[in-house]
Order: sequence, then structure tokens, then C-alpha cells
Amino acid sequence: MLHKENTEQKSPAKRFLFILGLLIFGCYLALGLVLIFWTDIIPQFENPYRMLFGILLIVYAFFRFIRLLQSREI
Repeated sequence: MLHKENTEQKSPAKRFLFILGLLIFGCYLALGLVLIFWTDIIPQFENPYRMLFGILLIVYAFFRFIRLLQSREI
């Protein structure tokens, strides 16, 4: 079956939480990218630590996104 038909209407609370989850995903992703590419944002961080923290935030953002999609299918 290629297309799963979902005739059940989602509640406004579930839709709001899904949109909020997408927004949080976008914030973590953007913060990770800013830490990696904007070198003057936190001058106290040395370059490898800033890069590592940015990559960690991006990985965490995708982890949250996968969990969000899995909870949406239930």
C-alpha cells in the first residue's frame, strides 16, 4: 500500500503541538547552523568546540524531527 488514507480529523491541540514541534526543530537547526558558520557569535568558544556544539544541535534537531514524525503516525 503506497498511500495510507487517514480519514480521521486531528484535534486542534494535536495540530498545535505538531506545528510547535516543527518550530522547535527549525530553531535547533538554525542555532546549530549559526554556531557553525557565524564565527563571531561566541568569541569565547574555540573553533572545534563551537563546531562540535553546532553539529550536536543539528543531530538533536533531526532526532526530535524523527520522533515528531513517529508520534504523528500513531
